[in-house]
Amino acid sequence: MKSQPRVLIVEDEPAIAELIAVNLRHNGFQPIWAEEGVAAQRELDAVLPDVILLDWMLPGQSGVALARKWRADARTKSIPILMLTARGDEPDKVAGLDAGADDYITKPFSTQELLARIRAVLRRRAPEQIGVSVTIGALVLDPATYRVTYQGQPLKVGPTEFKLLNYLMTHCERVHSRGQLLDKVWGDHVFIEERTVDVHVKRLREALGAAGAMVETVRGAGYRLTAQPQVATQD
Repeated sequence: MKSQPRVLIVEDEPAIAELIAVNLRHNGFQPIWAEEGVAAQRELDAVLPDVILLDWMLPGQSGVALARKWRADARTKSIPILMLTARGDEPDKVAGLDAGADDYITKPFSTQELLARIRAVLRRRAPEQIGVSVTIGALVLDPATYRVTYQGQPLKVGPTEFKLLNYLMTHCERVHSRGQLLDKVWGDHVFIEERTVDVHVKRLREALGAAGAMVETVRGAGYRLTAQPQVATQD
């Protein structure tokens, strides 16, 4: 029998947490509730969940601070994080994504939207069919070992950025619109905004370091990965 995905709910309002937990239980998930960061850390230390629902506003450490902390920890860095926030403003959404969240959902939200987003982040985390290693210039991506190297040096790339890079490298030199990338990399993008693609591209470029210039923005069209970026090379 397939085990139920564990969902850690980090939410200080009991009524909201209970409502989420009931709906998750009814839909085949195993919810665990923590009111704030210390309790959440205890749960993480005990058993790693499959996904974290993390409220932005919490007593003690904020959701953004917790997301940064868990992303920096090797044990928790690959767990999908979905930010729950009453803040609908664009800068706040981007701040949540920049902190390491995979997605965000603005309160109040429907149960169906929440479930769709949880399933989407879990699908993104699911292992792909093992592909062959891809090499573009000095950039190498190996799906079998989940490693990325540039000029022989290993790079730290997050799970969503890895899928994005894999797609761009296997379709090198082609321009992809944000909508196409959402479809190919995110899959179920019914609730995901195109702005999310920009944030992950930015995060990918930062992770690639000197190779970041290979991911080019094509004005009015989208993004492409090129072996010969249009930048001045340095000796």
